[in-house]
Amino acid sequence: MKILLAEDERDLSDAIVRVLKINKYDVDAAYDGQEALDMVYDNDYDALILDVMMPKKSGFEVVKELRKEGNNIPVMILTAKSEIDDRVTGLDCGADDYLTKPFAVKEMLARLRAILRRRGDVLEAYEIGNTKLNHDTFELSCKKTVRLTAKEYQMMEYLIRNKNVLVSTEKLMDAIWDYESEVEIHVVWAYISTLRKRLEQVESEYTIKAVRGVGYQLALKE
Repeated sequence: MKILLAEDERDLSDAIVRVLKINKYDVDAAYDGQEALDMVYDNDYDALILDVMMPKKSGFEVVKELRKEGNNIPVMILTAKSEIDDRVTGLDCGADDYLTKPFAVKEMLARLRAILRRRGDVLEAYEIGNTKLNHDTFELSCKKTVRLTAKEYQMMEYLIRNKNVLVSTEKLMDAIWDYESEVEIHVVWAYISTLRKRLEQVESEYTIKAVRGVGYQLALKE
């Protein structure tokens, strides 16, 4: 699942991003309302977590514009405002849910799962060709089945979701490991090598191709 978090408080944003990544979400961060809109228009997100009080455009303005354009991305409003009028305003603008700061992490995750389910976007498994990746069990399966580690699962999910684009090593590092992590490029190479072997193990028709100096892509075997 690919989530956009729009929150202008950098420390809070970093903390939420880490929590979401630990829980197997692919996350991008925006720090003002206009940036959030631009990123939604340029990317395919499954949900938007949106602060209200942001520079350039408020969260309410972002939701209104998205709904006016016919964009039905699930939106959870995240804000320090707790008055009933503010909650009503957020929902009337087109938000799917409203969570007040401070909040419990478990509640945020539960509400996120709920708005995704209501839109029918929670999948038991990702599929590409004859190959499946189970979201709950971390199992990669085709003619055979293997269980992936958490990091292997995250990388495979990311590659499946971006199957039509070349993904750079740096992008993989940013998506799978926190950008402040001390992980080195050779670790990414090692995981790519392992996932190729996993695809061979399950007898998938897909492999991970490398384009020197550009990146990696999940593609049909030649």
